[in-house]
Amino acid sequence: MYSKFVYLLFFVLSFSLKVSAQNIKITDFKEYNLNNTSVRAIEIVNDSILWFAGSNGNFGRIKNNHIEFGPSQEINSKKLNFRSIAFNGENIFLLSIENPAILLKLNPFGEKISQPKIVYEEHHEKVFYDSMKFFDKKNGIAIGDSTDGCLSIILTKDGGNSWHKIPCQSLPEIFEGEAAFAASNTNIAIIKSTVWIATGGIRSRIFKSTNKGKIWKAYTTPIIQGKTMTGAFTVDFYDKNNGIIMGGNWEEKNSFKDTKATTLDGGKTWNLIANGQTPGYISCVQYIPNTKGKEIMAVSTEGIYYSNNEGDSWSKLSDKSFYTIKFANKNTAWLAGNNKIAKIKLQSTN
Repeated sequence: MYSKFVYLLFFVLSFSLKVSAQNIKITDFKEYNLNNTSVRAIEIVNDSILWFAGSNGNFGRIKNNHIEFGPSQEINSKKLNFRSIAFNGENIFLLSIENPAILLKLNPFGEKISQPKIVYEEHHEKVFYDSMKFFDKKNGIAIGDSTDGCLSIILTKDGGNSWHKIPCQSLPEIFEGEAAFAASNTNIAIIKSTVWIATGGIRSRIFKSTNKGKIWKAYTTPIIQGKTMTGAFTVDFYDKNNGIIMGGNWEEKNSFKDTKATTLDGGKTWNLIANGQTPGYISCVQYIPNTKGKEIMAVSTEGIYYSNNEGDSWSKLSDKSFYTIKFANKNTAWLAGNNKIAKIKLQSTN
C-alpha cells in the first residue's frame, strides 16, 4: 500500500513538473509569404523594420508590415544564396555562401532599397560561409567552412568597409569532416568582446575567443557527432558564463539523444540536458531576453519549443516549421523559414 502511494505521488509530481514547463503561449501569429525564398537569416533593425536574407538572390525587409524586396543579386549569371545577415547599428550586411562568396553592405533606412556595395569577396572551390555578427559598430566577424585546414574566419575593424581573413596559423586545426552549419545564422554567439562558434559533422566543438577573434581556443562537446549532418547547429549565450548548444542529426530529426547541452563556465565544459527527451533536431536556439537565462525558445522544421527551466525540460508550442528565431523583446519574436517570415507575440499563462 505504501509503495503504491509513493508511486502515485511520484507520478503526480512528475506530471505536475511536465505541465508547469509550459507557462507561455503564442497569442498572436502574423505570417508573411515570400515566394521562392528560403530564409535562414533575419536581423531586427528597430520596432518597425526587419531585414531578411534568403535564397535565389533574394533579400529585403519588412517595414511597417509591408514586404519590400531589394534588387536580385547574382554573379556571372548565378543567383547568390544568402544564409548570413548582420546589422552594426548603421548598415546591413549580407553574405552569400558559395564560390564566390560575396559580402554586401547597404543602408537599411533608405526610402527605397538600393543596390548593395561589395565590400569583400572570396574565390575558392571550397568556400562556404555560414554566419555573421557584429561586436559593436566597428568590429564584426563572419565564419565559414574550411578551405585550407582551419575554419574560415573573416574580421572587420572599420565598420564593415573592409574585411580580412585570419590565417590558419592563428586558429586551432580542425578535424577532417568538421564544419559549421548555415542553418540559422546562429552558430556564432557574442557577449561583449567574447565570441563562440559551434561546429559539427565528424567533430562538434566550441571555438572561443575573448578578444574579438584574435586568439582562439577549442573545447569538446557531448553533442552527437561522427556523421556529416550531426553536431551543434546553433549556439547562444545569456551572459559570459551561461550558454546553450542544440542540434542533433539532420538525417534523423526525431532522435532525441545527445541533441542539447549547456555550459556554466563560458563554454569550457558542457553537460547534456533533457537527454532522450523532446526536442530532437534543432536549427536555432535563443534565450528569451530579461528572463535571467531561464527561459529559452528553439525552432526547427519539427516545430517551436519552449523551456522555462534553463533547458531541463521542454514543451512544444507549435508544429509550424521554421529555421530561425530572433527576439525583439521578451514578448515579441520574429521567425523565418521556407518561403515565409512570421511575427509572434508571447504571453505568460501563470
